[in-house]
Parts: sequence; C-alpha cells; structure tokens
Amino acid sequence: MTTTARAAICPGEGKEFHMAEVELDDLREDEIMIRVVATGICHTDMAVRDQQLPTPLPAVLGHEGAGIVEAVGDKVTVAKVGDRVIASFNSCGHCPSCDVDAPTYCYEFGAHNFSGRRADGSATITRDGEAVGGNFFGQSSFATHAIAHQRNVVRVPDSAADLPLERLAPLGCGLMTGAGAVLRSMDVREGLPIAVFGTGTVGLAAIMAAKIAGADPIIAVDMHESRVELARELGATHTVKAGDDAMDKLKAIAPQGLAYAFDTTGVKKVIEGAFEQIAPKGILGLVGASPPEDMLSLNEAALMGGGKRVIGILGGDSDVGSFICELIAYHQDGRFPFDRLIRYFDFDDINAGIEASESGEVVKPVLRISAE
Repeated sequence: MTTTARAAICPGEGKEFHMAEVELDDLREDEIMIRVVATGICHTDMAVRDQQLPTPLPAVLGHEGAGIVEAVGDKVTVAKVGDRVIASFNSCGHCPSCDVDAPTYCYEFGAHNFSGRRADGSATITRDGEAVGGNFFGQSSFATHAIAHQRNVVRVPDSAADLPLERLAPLGCGLMTGAGAVLRSMDVREGLPIAVFGTGTVGLAAIMAAKIAGADPIIAVDMHESRVELARELGATHTVKAGDDAMDKLKAIAPQGLAYAFDTTGVKKVIEGAFEQIAPKGILGLVGASPPEDMLSLNEAALMGGGKRVIGILGGDSDVGSFICELIAYHQDGRFPFDRLIRYFDFDDINAGIEASESGEVVKPVLRISAE
C-alpha cells in the first residue's frame, strides 16, 4: 500500500525547493517507513542541488532524518513500529568494505545513496505516476514520511528517551563525520596537537571530539571571527584567523609540528599548507569537497621520510549503529554539546534554512517537520 507524503522537492540548480504531495512505494522486506519528526540541512544537499554530485533532479533530498517508525518489512530487525529512530547513510552489506565494518567505503555507495533510486533501479518516490528522485542516502528525509533501510537506521536507546528527536536528527551525517574523523579515522592520541581547518558543523564536531580525546593543543582555523569564538567555547585551546600568516601562527603554537590536521574546507592551498605543518608520523585527514579538477602537490620526500599519512575520510569511518549511540552518550555526559550549533526552522521555511546555512549565519539548521 502506497503512502502519501508532503515533500520538499529540489527542482534543479539555482532553484528554490518547493512543496508537493508525493507517493512512497510499498515497503520491501528490508525497508522501514518513518514518519519524519525532524531533519538536518547539510551542505551535501546543496552540492546535489548545484549538481556537484550526480543525483538526478528533480529529487527529494535530506539525509539527517529522525522520526517514528510506522511500518517495517518482514526482515527488519533493527526497529519496530513505534520506535524512535535516526537515519544515516546506506550501504550494501556484502562488499569487501562492508565485510570489515567499513560501510562508509561501501563498493556500492553510489547506487545505495546517490542514484535517486533503490540499488536495483526501482523508484521509492513518485508524483502523479512519474518517478521523482528519492532514496537519497537511503532516506530522502525532506518529507513527512521516508522509506529507510535495515542498514541505515538506528533505534534511539532507552537511556536517551528524554532527548527530543529534533535535537538528535543531525547526528546522522555532519556531526558523525567530524567526530568520527577524530575518534575513529585519525584515532587522535591524548596530549598531541591537532589543527582543524574550517569550523562549520563538521569542524566544530571535530573540535568537540578532540577535547574528548584529550588532544592538546586544539587549534581552530577559520576566516569567520564568530565561528572561531564558538570553537574556543567548545574546546579549542587556540584559534587562528585564516589568512596569509595562518601557517606561521600554527608553527608558533606547535613548533614541533602537528600530529593531526583535519581539513573541512576542500581548498587546495589550505590542504597543501597544512601538509607542510605535519610532524613525523602525523596524519592529514581530508573531508572537504574539492573541485573535481583539483590536484594536490605534496613533497614525496617529506611524505615518505617522515612516515606521514594523508587520508580521505567519509562519514568519519562510522558504522550507523554503535557510533551514533556513542555520540548520544557523550552528549548526555555534557562532553558533546552539539545542540549549541542548531537553529530550528519550520518545514515550510526550508529555503530560509538553506540560505542561513550558506551565508554562515547558522551552523546547523534543522527542519521541524512533525510533532514527536
């Protein structure tokens, strides 16, 4: 039986999202119908709007959804009807990466997250009988209802029953990526220096996680004064205003070099400058989306001779279930106060939330879609 939903449709590059009624397909055996309570707005949604990523448009985007389970397929075991859940990225479950619990590097990631269809090519969303792009990150949560999957949903633990879903929603992507980069991908060691370039959602999550890990010093680098001030409040021990002398300032703070550098900007000049600051055995983690034509120039002797590593990071090397629950526990302990990044917008005001995100006025916009 199909489900009717109200969705925000992304029509194409440079165009505002608009509301429309759509129909969701019948559930498959491994799928979950979620009544969406709230969903975060992420820069990845904007990258699809601008066609920097290949999801066909028009489409229903949104990939930081949280809500209440209304129906489940016969083989679903992660949640039942009535459960409060958070949705994240999807994965195939059987490739070499998934076999070793590394689903962010799923060999079929594109088919399960960016194709606008299920991996088998079938549509999850239609409008007036015509297919609309859906299944974005296995959810398409810019809607009152979303079809998610056994592999990309986590049940909110009973210990967090007092936390509203509208607060928990953005854990599914940006916050998980930044925190996971520090706590998982780079496995930051206590007492060693880290610099975070760019203090949006991902960068600020990394700074909070660096404090959890005990890194010292924790250096935030950004061009916006308000952002670096917030970074200091959330755990940065030092802040550096981005500019021509930023690397000299980093050298003064960490004269032996950085054990870790984490770039969220995707700016070639910043990445190459950060590499020069890396200490022996240091790690440069990259998560920023660079233009496809950009190529990095790194000194091979310095890379090899210092045992340095440059690593690409997707999703903070997270699995959907245990790491999201770990972040919830840190939040409850007061060690991951990500709620300070959030500003809420009504669902109908999605374009205002997008504008606030792109202008830098708001770090993490979250859409309120239905009552919990």
